[in-house]
Formats: sequence, structure tokens, C-alpha cells
Amino acid sequence: LAPSTRPWRSPGEPQAPFSLSPPRWPMECEVIQEMIEHIEWVPPKPEPFCPPMGPEQALYTLGEEQGTVVYHSSPGNGAWGSTPERLHSPQTPTTLPASPTALQGSCFIRARVGGAPGPLSSPAAPLEGPQDTTLLFESRFESGNLQKAIKVGPYEYVLMLRPDLYTAKHTQWFYFRVQNTRQEPLYRFTIANMAKPKSLYGQGLQPLLYSQRDAQSRGIGWRRVGTDVCYYRGSAGEPPMFRLSWTMRFPHDGDTCFFAACYPYTYSHLQRYLRALAADPARSRYCRVQALCRSLAGNTVYLLTITSPGGTAGKRAVVVSARAHPGESGGSWAMRGFLDFLLSTHADARLLRRLFVFKVVPMLNPDGVVVGNSRCSLAGRDPNRAYGMVLPGSFPGVWHLRAMVQRVLAEREVVLYCDFHGHSRKNNVFMYGCDAGGNDTGTRLRQRVFPLMLSKNAPDKFSFSSCKFQVQKSKERTGRVCMWRLGVSHSYTLEVAFSGSTLGGRSSHFSMEDLKSLGRLLCDTLLDFCDPAPAKIQQCLVEADALLQQQMGHEPGSGGSWSNVSPSELES
Repeated sequence: LAPSTRPWRSPGEPQAPFSLSPPRWPMECEVIQEMIEHIEWVPPKPEPFCPPMGPEQALYTLGEEQGTVVYHSSPGNGAWGSTPERLHSPQTPTTLPASPTALQGSCFIRARVGGAPGPLSSPAAPLEGPQDTTLLFESRFESGNLQKAIKVGPYEYVLMLRPDLYTAKHTQWFYFRVQNTRQEPLYRFTIANMAKPKSLYGQGLQPLLYSQRDAQSRGIGWRRVGTDVCYYRGSAGEPPMFRLSWTMRFPHDGDTCFFAACYPYTYSHLQRYLRALAADPARSRYCRVQALCRSLAGNTVYLLTITSPGGTAGKRAVVVSARAHPGESGGSWAMRGFLDFLLSTHADARLLRRLFVFKVVPMLNPDGVVVGNSRCSLAGRDPNRAYGMVLPGSFPGVWHLRAMVQRVLAEREVVLYCDFHGHSRKNNVFMYGCDAGGNDTGTRLRQRVFPLMLSKNAPDKFSFSSCKFQVQKSKERTGRVCMWRLGVSHSYTLEVAFSGSTLGGRSSHFSMEDLKSLGRLLCDTLLDFCDPAPAKIQQCLVEADALLQQQMGHEPGSGGSWSNVSPSELES
């Protein structure tokens, strides 16, 4: 079902009618049959960042070698069996490999609905009786990621994440279930194989918890939890691994709870949204859902075309995409807000549909989202570094997106491309743009106008000072640079922090509503940016010029020039 074995007649053109078949998984992946769904909920007041702990304050954790494996599930490897396995004794310590997986060095071959055929294995240790307080872990569901849980104390667990499939790295996203909870004890969890040396967990970010009992009885959904949150270097090996540790109490005895790095947004979640959209006679008049292509596993990469009925002559285009990186689920919530507003009856939404043709790819990497990867597709590579590669069979989503934009550019101007992502190391929302230097001053200034306008429309979320415009060599194959080189003059990556905002008096986590509001604010900014009256554009050009003069150390009104200064020097 990969595009390489089913060649398309017209690259970039939608190829198939809209369909909603269940997610397809690699044959190695075991999948439980339960459908995991969560309610949407916004906390009554912002959830503040927690006081971060420094590495020197990290509480002592027993080594994995001194614990008992109570959960182990690795694709292609089945389970460790139905009984817990005692690891090596302290007298003969042997640390676990940094990223154990049965799929290192292998590659994707086949997929099917429901993943591995046959009966499921038993990766969790069975309870010995009602008095057994061991937590029951599970992650074999859509977007789930937890490979191993090791009990190192009565209420203390060391956890290992599964690397992206067919790789040995990219351990960042987590999403798993725990059952058999107790309300009274203080639990401690330590994820022992985080990949990145820096993280917002060191600046006040907390993990997310979802209590099924609270959702059913009180209507409460995902919320931030955790005290003594600490992010620090763990193993001394190469590459080094980093640890995320937190303590918490569960809200109920005998509850079913979930932990996640960010609000999950699965492929099935997207499909439910599209199903409701297709069933709505009003919205479906100006929104057409098609298949851009199939992924490696045969999952549909959906394309939405949104515009007012009655023809597209004279309309410019806007192209928006999300979830090239599956672990950046905040991008999907921003995309959800974008679609909600654009498909609404609001006067500004109607105006946008009259002015533009919107081409929207809400989930570029559905396979990665399905299996719970952090960064890669089933090709075992980052699809946002594959736009310059002529590999439709390996990276069908980005290849067909690029081809589609080329087709649109042959018909009309593309006024904006925006690719929604998440960021694990910087707070707030910001953008990456394209300023290669060498252009005239006006062109370089105009690259900065859209982000500057967005910062004015979202002063408590968007940081213009965090935006970067340098086109680094390592980013040449990203979506924004590729679209810019194709001829989209305003091409951006929208980066949404995993944490929240430090702007406008805030120091708090983003809620689902915060993330969705970004989509609406992007629509507001698009109208400002394309306003036929020049006043807003002129104001932002003057302000951007003054900010660049300030960066160069020139006094206001001094007449100093920055036009011959490279983007790397401007941002140094």
C-alpha cells in the first residue's frame, strides 16, 4: 500500500475519495482492543509552572538493576512473560541498554489493521492478590509509548520509553496507562532514558495526568501533576541518557489513570473530527476532505480544501500542515482551533473563505502518531528533513505535500505556508522564518511582519523576540525552507512550547483552549497581513526595522544600516 508500489498518476493531486478506515499498524505491534478516549476539559484557572528542582536536588533513586520488571512490551519481541523478572543483583550490576528495542537495525515491512495477529501477550506482572499494590502498566494503544516499568520500591518505579520504531533514539514522547492505584501513598516515577540534554521539565513544566474516575464523576480531564520535578543527566555512557523524575499522589484508590507528555491527539481523534465535519451539511459545503496519499502503513494522509462555494478564480492560496513530528501533539490542538474557526459562521471566517483557497494537511505523519513515535515516520527518519529528497515511497506525506504546493503555485499565488510544531526547550509560541540575507532590506523586513503581527494579536502567548529567520544548512530540507525555495515568499514553522507562557504576566501551562486559540489568532493575523489598507503593514515594517537597529546597537534615528548584515550575525 505504499506509494512506491501504487504509483500516482498526478503527483500532489488528491488521489482518492475521503475514507475513514481504522488505523493500520506495523505487524510487529501488539494492540489492545479497548478504544481509548478522553474528555476535553479546561481548568477553571491557569495551571502555574511548578518550582523546578536543580540536578543537585535530585532524590536518590535505586538503580534499575535492583528492581523488579513489572511491565515490558517491545514491538517484535512480545512480552517478557506473565511473571516479573528479577534483574541482576547489586553484587553484579548490569545497567539496561540506553534504548533497548527488538527493532534496531530492522525496517518496516508490512502493516495491518489491529497490528500483530493472534492472541496478545501479557507484558504486565499479574497481581498476587488484593493486598498487592503494584501498579498495572499498559501502553499498547494508539499513540502509547512505554516500553518497560521497573519497580524499585513499594511506590517507586523506573520507566523506560520505547525509541521511535526502527531507530535506537528519539525518546521524548510518553503516554501510558496505570491501574490499581492507591490514594494515600506518595509515588515516585523516573523516566530513565530521555534523549535531550535540555528540557522544559527543568523550567517548571509538569507531566499530565488523566483520572478516568474524575472524568466520569466530575467532568475533569487532563491536568498537570507532580512535585519535585527534576530533569538531569543519568547514565554516563554514550550517547548520554537523561532522567525525568516526579512525585505525586493519585486522586483515588482503584482508579484507571493515564500519564502523557502533552495532550494526546491521535489519528482516530482526527478521523472522528473529519467524520463530524463530513456529516455537517453546512460546513461540508465549503470544506472538501480528500486523500492526499497513503502512508507507508497504508493510513490516509488527509487533505482539506476550504473555500467559499462559487469558484476559485482570483483567489490566493494558504497552505497549512501539522504533525510531521508525531510527539508534538500541541500542533494538532492548534490545528484544531484553526479549523474550528475557519469552518465557523464568524464574519472573519466567511471573509477568509471568500478571499483564499486553504489547503490543509492536519496530520502529515499518521504512522508515527499511531505507533507513538516522538519524531520519525516508519522510514525511521525525520520527515521534516526529507523535503528535498526524491523519495515518494519513503516519505509519501511530505513528497505529495511538496508536489501539491507546486501544482497550486502554477495556478495562483501562495500567500502563506505554516507548519505547526511543538518545542521542548523554549517557553511560549514563536516562529522560524526564512531570511537568507542578500535580498533588499524591504524583502528581509517583510519576512518579519507576519510573526510581529501575531505577537500583537497574542501578546500573552507569542514571543517575537524568540523568532529566528536564519536559514541554517541543517534546515535546508525542512518544510518551511522547501516551500520558500519553491516560491512561497512567507513560509514559517510555528513552534508551540510543550509547557506554556511566561508573557503578559503569565507563568503557567498552556491549556487545550490556549492551544486551540492559536489557530484562531493565526486567522486574525492573516486578515491583518492581507489587509488592502497599508497602515498595519507599514507600522510593522517600521517597528521591525527599529528592532533590528536595536539588535545592532544603533541608536533610534541614527540612520545606521543592518541591510548588509547576515541573518546569523543578527541572531548571534
